Amino acid sequence: MDSPDLFRRAARVIPGGVNSPVRAFRGVGGEPFFVAEARGARLTDVDGRSYVDLVGSWGPLILGHAPAAVVEAVVEAAARGTSYGAPTAQEVEMAEAVTAACPSMEMLRLVSSGTEAAMSAIRVARGATGRDVIVKFDGCYHGHADSLLVKAGSGGATLGIPDSRGVPADLARLTATLPFNDLDAVRDLFRARGDDIAAVIVEPVAGNMGVVAPAPGFLEGLREVTARHGSVLIFDEVITGFRVAYGGAQARYGVRPDLTCLGKIIGGGLPVGAYGGRRDLMAHVAPLGGVYQAGTLSGNPLAVAAGLATLRALREGDPYARLERLGARLEAGLRAAADKAGLPVTVNRVGSMLTAFFTDGPVTDYASARRSDTARYGRYFHAMLERGVFLAASQFEAAFVSLAHGEADIDDAARAAMESLAVVG
Repeated sequence: MDSPDLFRRAARVIPGGVNSPVRAFRGVGGEPFFVAEARGARLTDVDGRSYVDLVGSWGPLILGHAPAAVVEAVVEAAARGTSYGAPTAQEVEMAEAVTAACPSMEMLRLVSSGTEAAMSAIRVARGATGRDVIVKFDGCYHGHADSLLVKAGSGGATLGIPDSRGVPADLARLTATLPFNDLDAVRDLFRARGDDIAAVIVEPVAGNMGVVAPAPGFLEGLREVTARHGSVLIFDEVITGFRVAYGGAQARYGVRPDLTCLGKIIGGGLPVGAYGGRRDLMAHVAPLGGVYQAGTLSGNPLAVAAGLATLRALREGDPYARLERLGARLEAGLRAAADKAGLPVTVNRVGSMLTAFFTDGPVTDYASARRSDTARYGRYFHAMLERGVFLAASQFEAAFVSLAHGEADIDDAARAAMESLAVVG
C-alpha cells in the first residue's frame, strides 16, 4: 500500500486519518505520507522516499532514530516482560537520574504522557494551595486536559481552534491566560486575584507557538511573584527537559520552579511523562496525601529502559556543545536562504530547537507568531519535502536537531531551504 491508499483507509477508521491532529497536514495542505522505517537522522516512507528528519517525533529523539543503545535496552527489557503493574529497580534508577539532573525535583512520579504530567501537576498545585485558578500563557500548550485547552498553541494554533469544544465553561473560567513574556500583565493579575491563584504553568521556552525564548527577567519575575503570593510555579519542560541542557531550561536559565513536567526525551521515544518538585508538594500525592493520581502503565519497563539509555548517552562527552553547533549551523543556513530570496523570515532558536517564522519579526509571543504567513509556510513545507527534508506540518511548531545529524545533513537542509525559498514566492 502507498501513502494515498493508506490515508484513505485510515480516514475511514481514524478521525482525520491520524492519531494526532497536526499529522493530517491540514496546516500546510495536502495529505500525509506514511512512514515505513527510520534510522539515524533519516526516515523513509512507504513510497520509498527518504527524508532528513527535522521533526524527530516532535522532540524525543535527541539521539536520532533507532540508536543502538536504546534499541538494545528495549529488546532486553521486553524479553523480561512488557508490563508488571508492580515496582521495578529501573523506576528507582530513573527517578534518581532525573532528580540528580533537576535539583528542583526532590520527588517525582512517572506517568505515561506529557498531558498526564501537566494535568497531575495542576491537581497537586490546587490540592496543596486550596485554590482553584491557574494561569497559563497564550500559545503555550500543556496537553489536552480540559483546564489547559484555553488559548493553547500546537495543533490548536495550526487549526485555528484556540479553545476546544467539550471543555466546560465553568472549568475554562478557572484558567486565566496572559501574553507570554509580559511580566507586567502577570503582576497586574496577581495584584487583583493573587489569593485565588493556585499556580502559574509555563513552557520556559515556548515550543508550541513555534520556538519563543523567554525575555530577560521573565522567568525570574514569575519566580518572584508566585513565591510572594504563595502560588506554585510549574515549568512544563516536556519539550525542553534534557533538550536545551541536561537539566532542562531551569538549568540553562538558573530559575528553580516548584513543580516540573517532563516527557519526550526521558522516554527515549517511548510513551512516558513525569511530574515532580518540592518534597512538601509531592507529599500531597497519594498514597502519602489526598491528591489522587494513578496509572496502569506508569513506569512502564520498556519506556524506562529507553529513557535510561538515552540519559546515559547524554552524560557522555559534551553532547550539548555539539547540538548547539549544529543548531547554529542550521539557523545560519536558514537566515542566508531567506536573505537571498528576499523574504521576511525570522528564525528563533534555543539550542537544538528552532522555528523559521514567515514574518519580519521579532517573534516574542503568540500574537507576533500569529502574524506569520501560514500560506507561504505551507508552500515552503511542501517544497522542502520535495527536496527530501521533513519539517513540522505547521508554522507553529519547532524543528529539532539530533546528535544523529551530521554537518552534511544540516547543509543538505540549508541547500533545500535556499532552493525552496527561491520558489515559494
